[in-house]
Amino acid sequence: MKSFITVAFATLALSNPLSVFAQNGDDDDASTTIPREYNPIPSSVQMLNIAPEARGTSMGDAGVASTPDINSQYWNPAKYIRMESKAGASLSVTPWLRNIISDINLFSLMGYYKLNERNCVSMGVRYFSLGDLVFYNENAEEEGSYKPNEFAIDAAYSLALSKTFSGAIALRYIHSDLGFQFNDDGYSKGNAFAADIAFYFKKPLKVGANKADLMAGVNFSNIGTKITYDDGVTNEYLPANMRLGVGFWYEIDKYNKIGATVDFNKLLVPTPNYRDNADYESRLKYYDQSVITSIFKSFSDAPRGGKEELEEIDICGGIEYTYNNMFSARFGYHNNPDNKGGLKYCSAGLGVTYQMIDVAASYIFAVGDKTTNAALANTIRITLGFDIAKVLK
Repeated sequence: MKSFITVAFATLALSNPLSVFAQNGDDDDASTTIPREYNPIPSSVQMLNIAPEARGTSMGDAGVASTPDINSQYWNPAKYIRMESKAGASLSVTPWLRNIISDINLFSLMGYYKLNERNCVSMGVRYFSLGDLVFYNENAEEEGSYKPNEFAIDAAYSLALSKTFSGAIALRYIHSDLGFQFNDDGYSKGNAFAADIAFYFKKPLKVGANKADLMAGVNFSNIGTKITYDDGVTNEYLPANMRLGVGFWYEIDKYNKIGATVDFNKLLVPTPNYRDNADYESRLKYYDQSVITSIFKSFSDAPRGGKEELEEIDICGGIEYTYNNMFSARFGYHNNPDNKGGLKYCSAGLGVTYQMIDVAASYIFAVGDKTTNAALANTIRITLGFDIAKVLK
């Protein structure tokens, strides 16, 4: 049987935390080192949960209710119909987990085209390269290498339902090739389909003599089939997600504007009970629920009741200052409760817009000394956007 380097196992564990706790379940010492309240929610294809672009991530991973931009495909495609320009596209690059390994990268391409004032189509492609994995046999002899990857391709249609309200639906194909093979048994390539349903509200206001916008948004994303890596023996949940948000944009004067946004984010995936379901076979039954049943149960199935349900909500927020519609500075904070992983970090970013080109960058600062937070520290994202309508003039 082939074995593989530690980073390969870590990659699999991140995609399926249940497998890690399953190993701890038979170890009496595990319950003394891991608090009983620690109960993260497992889902597969974690790439779908990684925000791929710089503006939203510089504001703490908040974007469902911010002002519309070229990268709305990920946060809320219903925002596209409110874009002033008729068409645009962006390319983003994220070197991922650089504090651990040097060759994991996330690439993203997004674009939209307004058919008219009420109808818009958009698309997105995300490609996640997990670097090189080297395989060894039981004698620690190298037996080859593999380059696992995941990608998602989606298309969306957005419609203006009124002067202030719009909706969108997105369809997505997902492919996950982790590339782990154990002789004739092991992991196969996973394929799945999913959809997003999103809404966006944007109302112009007057604050004194100055202009302002009040915004709200919701996006139910990755609602779709399960995915399997073992030819149907286990069918794992996609990271179905509900993101709610509010935003406010205020024009201080002709040159200066400031905005703020906050998102509330909850996985629509069942909550496991690792401690009370000690045997591995019982834990596998966790995956037997249908997708629709699991989504509804995700609001009321936490072992510790309402308190734990509230712990499953991430709060992300940020502020943005813009000068002369050309220079932007952004700051944000992302909070994931300790019992659900404890992912916490501050973020900052800059943006420059000149004629038809927009360049944005974001940077993550770790908070606390948790391993997961330290792994994300110093993460940089770069996004290059183009106003295609200006190019075609």
